[in-house]
Amino acid sequence: MSAGTDNEGVLRTVSGALLIAGTTSDAGKSVLVAGLCRWLAREGVRTAPFKAQNMSNNSVVTRDGGEIGRAQALQAAACGLEPSVRFNPVLLKPGGDRSSQVVVLGKAVGEVSALSYRERKAGLMEIVLSTLESLRDDYEAVVCEGAGSPAEINLRADDIANMGLARAADLPVLVVGDIDRGGIFAHLFGTLALLDAADQALVAGFVVNKFRGDPALLEPGLGQLRSLTGRPVLGVLPWREELWLDAEDSLSYTADGVIGRPAPPHGDQWLRVAVVRLPRISNATDVEALACEPGVSVRFVTEPSRLADADLVVVPGSKATVEDLKWLRANGLAEAIGRHDGPVLGICGGFQMLGRTIEDAVESRAGTVDGLGLLDVDFRFEPDKTLHRPHGRALGEPVTGYEIHHGRVVRQTGDNLVTLPDGTPEGVLSGRVAGTHWHGLLENDGFRRAFLRWAAGHAGRDGFTPASDTDFAGRRAAQLDVLGDLVADHLDTDAVRALLERGAPAGLRVVPPAGAPPIA
Repeated sequence: MSAGTDNEGVLRTVSGALLIAGTTSDAGKSVLVAGLCRWLAREGVRTAPFKAQNMSNNSVVTRDGGEIGRAQALQAAACGLEPSVRFNPVLLKPGGDRSSQVVVLGKAVGEVSALSYRERKAGLMEIVLSTLESLRDDYEAVVCEGAGSPAEINLRADDIANMGLARAADLPVLVVGDIDRGGIFAHLFGTLALLDAADQALVAGFVVNKFRGDPALLEPGLGQLRSLTGRPVLGVLPWREELWLDAEDSLSYTADGVIGRPAPPHGDQWLRVAVVRLPRISNATDVEALACEPGVSVRFVTEPSRLADADLVVVPGSKATVEDLKWLRANGLAEAIGRHDGPVLGICGGFQMLGRTIEDAVESRAGTVDGLGLLDVDFRFEPDKTLHRPHGRALGEPVTGYEIHHGRVVRQTGDNLVTLPDGTPEGVLSGRVAGTHWHGLLENDGFRRAFLRWAAGHAGRDGFTPASDTDFAGRRAAQLDVLGDLVADHLDTDAVRALLERGAPAGLRVVPPAGAPPIA
Protein backbone atom coordinates (compact mmCIF):
# COMPACT_ATOMS: atom_id res chain seq x y z
CA MET A 1 0.00 0.00 0.00
CA SER A 2 1.42 3.38 -1.04
CA ALA A 3 1.19 6.54 0.93
CA GLY A 4 0.22 9.92 -0.46
CA THR A 5 1.05 13.26 1.12
CA ASP A 6 -1.74 15.77 1.71
CA ASN A 7 -1.42 19.55 1.65
CA GLU A 8 -0.29 19.62 5.29
CA GLY A 9 2.48 17.08 4.60
CA VAL A 10 0.72 14.29 6.53
CA LEU A 11 1.12 10.84 5.00
CA ARG A 12 -2.22 9.24 4.11
CA THR A 13 -2.78 5.71 2.85
CA VAL A 14 -5.24 5.07 0.04
CA SER A 15 -6.86 1.74 -0.78
CA GLY A 16 -10.23 1.23 -2.41
CA ALA A 17 -12.49 2.18 -5.30
CA LEU A 18 -15.17 4.73 -6.07
CA LEU A 19 -17.59 5.43 -8.91
CA ILE A 20 -18.01 8.74 -10.75
CA ALA A 21 -21.57 9.00 -12.07
CA GLY A 22 -23.01 11.87 -14.11
CA THR A 23 -26.31 13.65 -14.33
CA THR A 24 -26.17 13.29 -18.13
CA SER A 25 -23.94 12.02 -20.87
CA ASP A 26 -20.96 14.37 -21.34
CA ALA A 27 -21.40 15.82 -17.84
CA GLY A 28 -17.68 15.43 -17.17
CA LYS A 29 -17.34 11.85 -15.92
CA SER A 30 -14.45 10.92 -18.23
CA VAL A 31 -12.38 14.02 -17.52
CA LEU A 32 -13.03 13.87 -13.76
CA VAL A 33 -11.91 10.24 -13.69
CA ALA A 34 -8.81 11.17 -15.69
CA GLY A 35 -8.12 14.05 -13.30
CA LEU A 36 -8.54 11.85 -10.24
CA CYS A 37 -6.28 9.22 -11.79
CA ARG A 38 -3.60 11.83 -12.53
CA TRP A 39 -3.81 13.33 -9.04
CA LEU A 40 -3.62 9.94 -7.32
CA ALA A 41 -0.73 8.78 -9.52
CA ARG A 42 1.20 11.96 -8.71
CA GLU A 43 0.56 11.25 -5.02
CA GLY A 44 2.33 7.92 -5.46
CA VAL A 45 -0.83 5.79 -5.35
CA ARG A 46 -0.95 2.86 -7.76
CA THR A 47 -4.18 3.66 -9.57
CA ALA A 48 -6.21 2.14 -12.42
CA PRO A 49 -9.30 3.39 -14.29
CA PHE A 50 -12.38 1.25 -14.92
CA LYS A 51 -15.51 1.61 -17.01
CA ALA A 52 -17.70 -1.47 -16.86
CA GLN A 53 -19.58 -0.65 -20.05
CA ASN A 54 -18.78 2.04 -22.57
CA MET A 55 -20.83 2.91 -25.66
CA SER A 56 -18.52 4.61 -28.13
CA ASN A 57 -17.03 4.24 -31.58
CA ASN A 58 -13.84 5.90 -30.35
CA SER A 59 -11.58 3.02 -29.38
CA VAL A 60 -7.94 1.98 -29.23
CA VAL A 61 -5.99 -1.26 -29.43
CA THR A 62 -4.21 -2.59 -26.35
CA ARG A 63 -0.74 -4.08 -26.48
CA ASP A 64 -2.16 -7.61 -26.39
CA GLY A 65 -4.50 -6.97 -29.32
CA GLY A 66 -7.73 -6.10 -27.54
CA GLU A 67 -10.05 -3.14 -28.07
CA ILE A 68 -11.26 -0.67 -25.42
CA GLY A 69 -12.84 2.77 -25.30
CA ARG A 70 -10.49 5.64 -26.04
CA ALA A 71 -11.49 7.45 -22.86
CA GLN A 72 -10.18 4.54 -20.78
CA ALA A 73 -6.90 4.62 -22.71
CA LEU A 74 -6.56 8.30 -21.82
CA GLN A 75 -7.36 7.55 -18.18
CA ALA A 76 -4.74 4.80 -18.23
CA ALA A 77 -2.21 7.33 -19.52
CA ALA A 78 -3.17 9.57 -16.60
CA CYS A 79 -2.17 6.69 -14.31
CA GLY A 80 1.06 6.10 -16.22
CA LEU A 81 -0.27 2.76 -17.51
CA GLU A 82 -0.56 1.01 -20.86
CA PRO A 83 -4.18 0.48 -21.99
CA SER A 84 -5.63 -2.87 -20.87
CA VAL A 85 -8.85 -4.70 -21.67
CA ARG A 86 -9.44 -4.88 -17.90
CA PHE A 87 -10.06 -1.12 -17.84
CA ASN A 88 -13.15 -1.47 -20.08
CA PRO A 89 -14.46 -5.05 -20.12
CA VAL A 90 -17.61 -4.27 -22.16
CA LEU A 91 -17.58 -1.91 -25.15
CA LEU A 92 -20.65 -1.28 -27.32
CA LYS A 93 -19.93 0.11 -30.78
CA PRO A 94 -23.13 1.46 -32.38
CA GLY A 95 -23.52 0.59 -36.05
CA GLY A 96 -26.99 2.12 -36.30
CA ASP A 97 -29.80 3.53 -34.18
CA ARG A 98 -30.86 0.09 -32.94
CA SER A 99 -27.85 -2.21 -33.15
CA SER A 100 -24.34 -2.34 -31.73
CA GLN A 101 -21.30 -4.57 -31.91
CA VAL A 102 -20.46 -6.01 -28.49
CA VAL A 103 -16.80 -6.18 -27.49
CA VAL A 104 -16.06 -8.23 -24.35
CA LEU A 105 -12.58 -8.16 -22.81
CA GLY A 106 -11.24 -6.70 -26.03
CA LYS A 107 -12.81 -9.07 -28.56
CA ALA A 108 -15.94 -8.62 -30.70
CA VAL A 109 -18.53 -11.28 -29.79
CA GLY A 110 -21.46 -10.31 -32.02
CA GLU A 111 -24.18 -7.79 -32.78
CA VAL A 112 -27.11 -6.97 -30.51
CA SER A 113 -30.22 -4.82 -30.54
CA ALA A 114 -31.13 -2.67 -27.56
CA LEU A 115 -33.62 -5.30 -26.37
CA SER A 116 -31.52 -8.40 -27.02
CA TYR A 117 -28.58 -6.82 -25.21
CA ARG A 118 -30.61 -6.67 -22.00
CA GLU A 119 -30.88 -10.45 -22.05
CA ARG A 120 -27.08 -10.76 -22.03
CA LYS A 121 -26.40 -8.40 -19.16
CA ALA A 122 -26.57 -10.95 -16.34
CA GLY A 123 -23.67 -12.88 -17.83
CA LEU A 124 -21.76 -9.67 -18.54
CA MET A 125 -22.20 -8.52 -14.93
CA GLU A 126 -20.23 -11.55 -13.78
CA ILE A 127 -17.39 -10.59 -16.13
CA VAL A 128 -17.54 -6.94 -15.00
CA LEU A 129 -17.39 -7.80 -11.30
CA SER A 130 -14.59 -10.33 -11.63
CA THR A 131 -12.57 -7.87 -13.72
CA LEU A 132 -13.09 -5.08 -11.20
CA GLU A 133 -12.10 -7.43 -8.37
CA SER A 134 -8.88 -8.32 -10.17
CA LEU A 135 -8.04 -4.62 -10.49
CA ARG A 136 -8.74 -4.04 -6.81
CA ASP A 137 -6.35 -6.86 -6.01
CA ASP A 138 -3.59 -5.36 -8.18
CA TYR A 139 -3.99 -1.62 -7.53
CA GLU A 140 -4.41 0.55 -4.47
CA ALA A 141 -7.11 2.74 -6.00
CA VAL A 142 -9.58 2.05 -8.83
CA VAL A 143 -11.50 5.04 -10.16
CA CYS A 144 -14.64 3.82 -11.95
CA GLU A 145 -16.64 5.77 -14.50
CA GLY A 146 -20.39 5.34 -14.90
CA ALA A 147 -22.26 5.46 -18.20
CA GLY A 148 -24.85 8.07 -19.14
CA SER A 149 -26.94 8.82 -16.06
CA PRO A 150 -27.63 6.54 -13.06
CA ALA A 151 -31.19 7.88 -12.97
CA GLU A 152 -32.37 6.14 -16.17
CA ILE A 153 -35.03 4.35 -14.16
CA ASN A 154 -36.23 2.35 -17.18
CA LEU A 155 -32.81 0.68 -17.33
CA ARG A 156 -32.06 0.26 -13.63
CA ALA A 157 -33.20 -3.36 -13.26
CA ASP A 158 -30.33 -4.76 -15.31
CA ASP A 159 -27.79 -1.93 -15.01
CA ILE A 160 -24.16 -3.04 -14.94
CA ALA A 161 -22.38 0.33 -15.22
CA ASN A 162 -23.92 2.72 -12.69
CA MET A 163 -25.78 1.97 -9.46
CA GLY A 164 -26.05 -1.72 -10.38
CA LEU A 165 -22.27 -1.87 -10.32
CA ALA A 166 -22.02 0.34 -7.23
CA ARG A 167 -24.45 -1.86 -5.27
CA ALA A 168 -22.82 -5.12 -6.36
CA ALA A 169 -19.29 -3.91 -5.58
CA ASP A 170 -20.17 -1.62 -2.62
CA LEU A 171 -18.72 1.49 -4.26
CA PRO A 172 -19.14 5.02 -2.92
CA VAL A 173 -20.49 7.32 -5.63
CA LEU A 174 -19.91 10.94 -6.57
CA VAL A 175 -22.35 12.54 -9.02
CA VAL A 176 -20.94 15.20 -11.38
CA GLY A 177 -23.06 17.71 -13.27
CA ASP A 178 -22.27 20.18 -16.06
CA ILE A 179 -23.29 23.67 -14.97
CA ASP A 180 -22.74 24.94 -18.52
CA ARG A 181 -25.96 23.17 -19.54
CA GLY A 182 -28.03 25.06 -16.97
CA GLY A 183 -30.25 23.61 -14.27
CA ILE A 184 -27.36 22.14 -12.29
CA PHE A 185 -29.18 21.96 -8.94
CA ALA A 186 -32.24 20.30 -10.46
CA HIS A 187 -29.95 17.82 -12.22
CA LEU A 188 -28.06 16.90 -9.07
CA PHE A 189 -31.09 16.79 -6.75
CA GLY A 190 -33.29 14.99 -9.30
CA THR A 191 -30.67 12.36 -10.02
CA LEU A 192 -30.43 11.51 -6.34
CA ALA A 193 -34.19 11.62 -5.72
CA LEU A 194 -34.98 9.17 -8.53
CA LEU A 195 -32.71 6.51 -7.05
CA ASP A 196 -34.14 4.01 -4.58
CA ALA A 197 -33.10 4.15 -0.94
CA ALA A 198 -30.39 1.48 -1.23
CA ASP A 199 -28.84 3.26 -4.21
CA GLN A 200 -29.01 6.62 -2.46
CA ALA A 201 -27.10 5.16 0.49
CA LEU A 202 -24.00 4.98 -1.74
CA VAL A 203 -24.18 8.52 -3.16
CA ALA A 204 -21.76 10.45 -0.96
CA GLY A 205 -21.60 13.83 -2.66
CA PHE A 206 -21.63 15.98 -5.77
CA VAL A 207 -19.18 17.75 -8.09
CA VAL A 208 -19.98 20.78 -10.26
CA ASN A 209 -18.17 20.88 -13.59
CA LYS A 210 -17.37 23.71 -16.06
CA PHE A 211 -18.14 26.65 -13.78
CA ARG A 212 -17.48 30.17 -15.09
CA GLY A 213 -17.85 33.31 -13.04
CA ASP A 214 -17.70 34.36 -9.41
CA PRO A 215 -17.84 31.33 -7.05
CA ALA A 216 -19.54 33.51 -4.43
CA LEU A 217 -22.67 33.56 -6.59
CA LEU A 218 -22.85 29.78 -6.45
CA GLU A 219 -22.34 29.36 -2.70
CA PRO A 220 -25.96 29.86 -1.58
CA GLY A 221 -27.12 27.14 -3.96
CA LEU A 222 -24.44 24.74 -2.77
CA GLY A 223 -25.54 25.27 0.81
CA GLN A 224 -29.21 24.72 -0.04
CA LEU A 225 -28.36 21.54 -1.95
CA ARG A 226 -26.57 20.20 1.11
CA SER A 227 -29.53 21.11 3.32
CA LEU A 228 -31.93 19.36 0.94
CA THR A 229 -29.89 16.20 0.44
CA GLY A 230 -27.55 15.91 3.42
CA ARG A 231 -24.63 15.59 0.99
CA PRO A 232 -21.83 18.06 0.27
CA VAL A 233 -20.59 19.40 -3.04
CA LEU A 234 -16.98 18.22 -2.88
CA GLY A 235 -15.75 20.58 -5.54
CA VAL A 236 -16.53 23.14 -8.22
CA LEU A 237 -14.26 22.62 -11.22
CA PRO A 238 -13.76 25.77 -13.30
CA TRP A 239 -14.11 25.91 -17.07
CA ARG A 240 -10.76 25.51 -18.82
CA GLU A 241 -10.75 26.36 -22.50
CA GLU A 242 -7.72 24.21 -23.33
CA LEU A 243 -9.44 20.97 -22.30
CA TRP A 244 -10.65 19.80 -25.71
CA LEU A 245 -8.37 16.90 -26.68
CA ASP A 246 -9.74 13.35 -26.75
CA ALA A 247 -13.41 14.28 -26.76
CA GLU A 248 -15.63 11.24 -26.19
CA ASP A 249 -17.60 11.97 -29.38
CA SER A 250 -17.58 14.51 -32.22
CA LEU A 251 -20.61 16.35 -30.81
CA SER A 252 -18.48 17.53 -27.89
CA TYR A 253 -16.67 20.15 -29.97
CA THR A 254 -17.76 23.77 -30.41
CA ALA A 255 -21.16 24.64 -31.83
CA ASP A 256 -19.76 25.68 -35.23
CA GLY A 257 -17.79 22.45 -35.56
CA VAL A 258 -14.34 23.94 -34.96
CA ILE A 259 -11.93 21.53 -33.29
CA GLY A 260 -9.56 22.96 -30.71
CA ARG A 261 -8.33 26.53 -30.43
CA PRO A 262 -6.33 27.25 -33.61
CA ALA A 263 -3.18 29.33 -33.09
CA PRO A 264 -2.05 31.87 -35.72
CA PRO A 265 0.00 30.50 -38.62
CA HIS A 266 3.79 30.49 -38.69
CA GLY A 267 3.69 31.52 -42.34
CA ASP A 268 1.32 33.99 -43.99
CA GLN A 269 -1.46 31.54 -44.89
CA TRP A 270 -3.83 29.23 -43.04
CA LEU A 271 -4.54 25.64 -44.05
CA ARG A 272 -8.28 24.96 -43.83
CA VAL A 273 -9.30 21.36 -43.11
CA ALA A 274 -12.85 20.02 -43.50
CA VAL A 275 -13.55 16.73 -41.70
CA VAL A 276 -16.76 14.99 -42.74
CA ARG A 277 -18.77 14.22 -39.61
CA LEU A 278 -20.26 10.90 -40.66
CA PRO A 279 -23.42 9.72 -38.86
CA ARG A 280 -21.54 6.68 -37.50
CA ILE A 281 -18.12 8.29 -37.26
CA SER A 282 -15.46 6.33 -35.40
CA ASN A 283 -12.22 7.58 -33.89
CA ALA A 284 -13.09 11.19 -34.62
CA THR A 285 -10.09 12.11 -32.48
CA ASP A 286 -7.73 11.12 -35.32
CA VAL A 287 -7.82 14.71 -36.60
CA GLU A 288 -7.15 16.40 -33.26
CA ALA A 289 -3.41 16.30 -33.90
CA LEU A 290 -3.97 18.52 -36.96
CA ALA A 291 -5.92 20.96 -34.79
CA CYS A 292 -2.91 21.31 -32.48
CA GLU A 293 -0.87 22.81 -35.32
CA PRO A 294 -0.52 26.61 -35.62
CA GLY A 295 -2.23 27.88 -38.75
CA VAL A 296 -4.36 24.77 -39.23
CA SER A 297 -8.11 25.35 -38.89
CA VAL A 298 -9.99 22.05 -38.52
CA ARG A 299 -13.76 21.92 -38.73
CA PHE A 300 -16.35 19.14 -38.79
CA VAL A 301 -18.79 19.50 -41.72
CA THR A 302 -22.08 17.82 -42.58
CA GLU A 303 -23.13 19.47 -45.84
CA PRO A 304 -21.50 20.16 -49.23
CA SER A 305 -21.16 23.95 -49.08
CA ARG A 306 -18.61 23.65 -46.25
CA LEU A 307 -16.16 22.00 -48.67
CA ALA A 308 -16.17 24.98 -51.03
CA ASP A 309 -13.35 26.83 -49.25
CA ALA A 310 -11.54 23.83 -47.75
CA ASP A 311 -7.92 23.13 -48.62
CA LEU A 312 -7.83 19.56 -47.28
CA VAL A 313 -10.81 17.21 -46.97
CA VAL A 314 -10.64 14.32 -44.49
CA VAL A 315 -13.06 11.39 -44.60
CA PRO A 316 -12.63 9.71 -41.18
CA GLY A 317 -13.43 6.25 -39.86
CA SER A 318 -16.91 4.77 -39.68
CA LYS A 319 -18.54 1.90 -37.79
CA ALA A 320 -20.87 1.39 -40.79
CA THR A 321 -18.86 2.16 -43.91
CA VAL A 322 -21.45 1.24 -46.56
CA GLU A 323 -24.31 2.99 -44.75
CA ASP A 324 -22.25 6.15 -44.28
CA LEU A 325 -21.24 5.99 -47.95
CA LYS A 326 -24.96 6.01 -48.82
CA TRP A 327 -25.34 9.06 -46.57
CA LEU A 328 -22.51 10.86 -48.40
CA ARG A 329 -24.30 10.29 -51.69
CA ALA A 330 -27.75 11.20 -50.38
CA ASN A 331 -26.75 14.64 -49.09
CA GLY A 332 -24.42 15.66 -51.91
CA LEU A 333 -21.14 15.29 -50.02
CA ALA A 334 -19.94 12.42 -52.25
CA GLU A 335 -20.23 14.65 -55.30
CA ALA A 336 -18.57 17.57 -53.48
CA ILE A 337 -15.63 15.38 -52.42
CA GLY A 338 -15.27 14.17 -56.01
CA ARG A 339 -15.21 17.75 -57.32
CA HIS A 340 -12.73 18.94 -54.70
CA ASP A 341 -9.50 19.73 -56.54
CA GLY A 342 -7.28 19.78 -53.46
CA PRO A 343 -5.88 17.01 -51.27
CA VAL A 344 -8.13 14.35 -49.75
CA LEU A 345 -7.29 11.94 -46.91
CA GLY A 346 -9.32 8.86 -46.02
CA ILE A 347 -8.79 7.11 -42.67
CA CYS A 348 -9.97 3.52 -42.12
CA GLY A 349 -13.64 3.53 -43.21
CA GLY A 350 -12.96 6.77 -45.05
CA PHE A 351 -10.10 5.04 -46.91
CA GLN A 352 -12.54 2.30 -47.93
CA MET A 353 -15.07 4.87 -49.17
CA LEU A 354 -12.45 6.51 -51.40
CA GLY A 355 -11.74 3.21 -53.13
CA ARG A 356 -13.22 1.61 -56.26
CA THR A 357 -15.34 -1.16 -54.71
CA ILE A 358 -16.30 -2.54 -51.29
CA GLU A 359 -17.43 -6.14 -50.91
CA ASP A 360 -19.31 -6.25 -47.63
CA ALA A 361 -20.93 -9.44 -46.33
CA VAL A 362 -20.16 -8.54 -42.70
CA GLU A 363 -21.41 -5.10 -41.58
CA SER A 364 -24.12 -4.05 -44.05
CA ARG A 365 -24.33 -7.39 -45.90
CA ALA A 366 -24.91 -5.31 -49.03
CA GLY A 367 -22.62 -7.35 -51.26
CA THR A 368 -20.37 -5.40 -53.63
CA VAL A 369 -20.94 -1.64 -53.76
CA ASP A 370 -19.15 1.12 -55.62
CA GLY A 371 -16.87 3.47 -53.67
CA LEU A 372 -16.13 7.06 -54.64
CA GLY A 373 -13.40 5.94 -57.03
CA LEU A 374 -10.76 8.45 -55.97
CA LEU A 375 -8.31 5.61 -55.27
CA ASP A 376 -7.86 2.49 -57.40
CA VAL A 377 -8.32 0.09 -54.50
CA ASP A 378 -10.76 -2.77 -53.89
CA PHE A 379 -11.78 -3.87 -50.38
CA ARG A 380 -13.42 -6.96 -48.94
CA PHE A 381 -14.85 -7.17 -45.41
CA GLU A 382 -13.86 -10.25 -43.40
CA PRO A 383 -15.65 -11.58 -40.28
CA ASP A 384 -12.49 -11.40 -38.15
CA LYS A 385 -11.59 -7.89 -37.08
CA THR A 386 -8.01 -6.68 -37.52
CA LEU A 387 -6.70 -5.38 -34.17
CA HIS A 388 -3.06 -4.42 -34.43
CA ARG A 389 -0.51 -1.82 -33.27
CA PRO A 390 1.99 -1.67 -36.15
CA HIS A 391 4.96 0.55 -36.93
CA GLY A 392 6.77 1.51 -40.11
CA ARG A 393 7.79 4.53 -42.17
CA ALA A 394 5.65 7.06 -44.03
CA LEU A 395 6.72 10.11 -46.04
CA GLY A 396 10.27 9.38 -44.89
CA GLU A 397 9.38 9.42 -41.17
CA PRO A 398 9.10 6.64 -38.55
CA VAL A 399 5.46 6.09 -37.59
CA THR A 400 3.26 4.05 -35.28
CA GLY A 401 -0.50 3.60 -35.28
CA TYR A 402 -3.27 1.13 -34.57
CA GLU A 403 -5.75 -0.76 -36.75
CA ILE A 404 -9.41 -1.59 -35.98
CA HIS A 405 -11.26 -2.79 -39.09
CA HIS A 406 -13.00 -5.64 -40.88
CA GLY A 407 -12.00 -4.40 -44.36
CA ARG A 408 -9.01 -5.84 -46.21
CA VAL A 409 -7.30 -4.50 -49.32
CA VAL A 410 -7.60 -7.14 -52.04
CA ARG A 411 -6.17 -5.08 -54.92
CA GLN A 412 -4.53 -1.69 -55.21
CA THR A 413 -2.49 0.52 -57.47
CA GLY A 414 -0.56 3.64 -56.54
CA ASP A 415 2.30 4.26 -54.15
CA ASN A 416 2.03 2.92 -50.63
CA LEU A 417 1.61 5.56 -47.92
CA VAL A 418 3.24 3.46 -45.18
CA THR A 419 5.93 0.80 -45.48
CA LEU A 420 6.20 -1.82 -42.73
CA PRO A 421 9.62 -3.08 -41.56
CA ASP A 422 9.34 -6.20 -43.76
CA GLY A 423 8.49 -4.10 -46.82
CA THR A 424 4.74 -4.73 -46.70
CA PRO A 425 2.80 -1.73 -48.04
CA GLU A 426 -0.03 -0.07 -46.12
CA GLY A 427 -2.33 2.60 -47.42
CA VAL A 428 -2.14 4.38 -50.78
CA LEU A 429 -0.74 7.70 -51.96
CA SER A 430 -1.97 8.59 -55.44
CA GLY A 431 -1.52 12.16 -56.62
CA ARG A 432 -3.53 14.40 -54.33
CA VAL A 433 -5.42 11.55 -52.59
CA ALA A 434 -4.16 9.46 -49.67
CA GLY A 435 -5.73 6.67 -47.66
CA THR A 436 -4.75 4.50 -44.70
CA HIS A 437 -6.30 1.97 -42.35
CA TRP A 438 -4.11 3.28 -39.51
CA HIS A 439 -5.61 5.34 -36.72
CA GLY A 440 -3.21 7.57 -34.82
CA LEU A 441 -0.97 8.14 -37.84
CA LEU A 442 -1.32 11.92 -37.58
CA GLU A 443 -0.12 11.81 -33.96
CA ASN A 444 3.43 11.14 -35.22
CA ASP A 445 5.01 14.61 -35.20
CA GLY A 446 7.50 14.13 -38.04
CA PHE A 447 4.95 12.47 -40.32
CA ARG A 448 2.33 15.12 -39.55
CA ARG A 449 4.68 17.92 -40.61
CA ALA A 450 5.56 16.08 -43.83
CA PHE A 451 1.87 15.41 -44.49
CA LEU A 452 0.98 19.08 -43.95
CA ARG A 453 3.68 20.10 -46.43
CA TRP A 454 2.24 17.59 -48.92
CA ALA A 455 -1.31 18.87 -48.34
CA ALA A 456 -0.33 22.54 -48.56
CA GLY A 457 1.52 21.88 -51.80
CA HIS A 458 -1.50 20.21 -53.43
CA ALA A 459 -3.79 22.94 -52.08
CA GLY A 460 -1.66 25.74 -53.52
CA ARG A 461 -1.02 27.13 -50.04
CA ASP A 462 2.61 28.08 -50.60
CA GLY A 463 2.46 30.56 -47.72
CA PHE A 464 1.64 27.88 -45.16
CA THR A 465 4.57 26.76 -43.00
CA PRO A 466 4.25 23.78 -40.62
CA ALA A 467 5.52 24.47 -37.11
CA SER A 468 8.73 22.67 -36.23
CA ASP A 469 8.07 22.22 -32.52
CA THR A 470 4.49 20.92 -32.07
CA ASP A 471 4.68 17.96 -29.68
CA PHE A 472 1.35 16.15 -29.73
CA ALA A 473 2.21 13.64 -27.01
CA GLY A 474 3.42 16.54 -24.89
CA ARG A 475 0.13 18.39 -25.45
CA ARG A 476 -1.83 15.35 -24.29
CA ALA A 477 0.38 14.92 -21.20
CA ALA A 478 0.01 18.61 -20.39
CA GLN A 479 -3.77 18.31 -20.58
CA LEU A 480 -3.68 15.40 -18.15
CA ASP A 481 -1.62 17.55 -15.80
CA VAL A 482 -4.21 20.31 -16.06
CA LEU A 483 -6.89 17.79 -15.07
CA GLY A 484 -4.77 16.62 -12.14
CA ASP A 485 -4.27 20.23 -11.06
CA LEU A 486 -8.03 20.90 -11.22
CA VAL A 487 -8.65 18.00 -8.86
CA ALA A 488 -5.83 18.99 -6.50
CA ASP A 489 -6.87 22.66 -6.40
CA HIS A 490 -10.67 22.52 -6.55
CA LEU A 491 -11.77 19.18 -5.11
CA ASP A 492 -11.91 18.19 -1.44
CA THR A 493 -9.18 15.58 -1.83
CA ASP A 494 -9.31 14.62 1.87
CA ALA A 495 -12.95 13.67 1.37
CA VAL A 496 -12.04 11.69 -1.76
CA ARG A 497 -9.34 9.82 0.18
CA ALA A 498 -11.87 9.04 2.92
CA LEU A 499 -14.30 7.59 0.37
CA LEU A 500 -11.57 5.42 -1.09
CA GLU A 501 -10.48 4.21 2.34
CA ARG A 502 -13.83 3.78 4.08
CA GLY A 503 -16.60 3.85 1.47
CA ALA A 504 -19.80 5.89 1.66
CA PRO A 505 -20.65 7.28 5.11
CA ALA A 506 -23.38 5.48 7.02
CA GLY A 507 -26.75 7.09 7.62
CA LEU A 508 -26.97 9.30 4.52
CA ARG A 509 -30.38 10.90 4.16
CA VAL A 510 -32.99 9.33 1.87
CA VAL A 511 -34.49 11.95 -0.44
CA PRO A 512 -38.10 11.32 -1.61
CA PRO A 513 -39.52 9.84 -3.75
CA ALA A 514 -36.55 7.42 -3.59
CA GLY A 515 -37.93 5.00 -6.14
CA ALA A 516 -41.36 4.88 -4.48
CA PRO A 517 -44.23 3.58 -6.67
CA PRO A 518 -46.34 6.31 -8.27
CA ILE A 519 -49.26 7.63 -6.24
CA ALA A 520 -52.59 6.31 -7.52
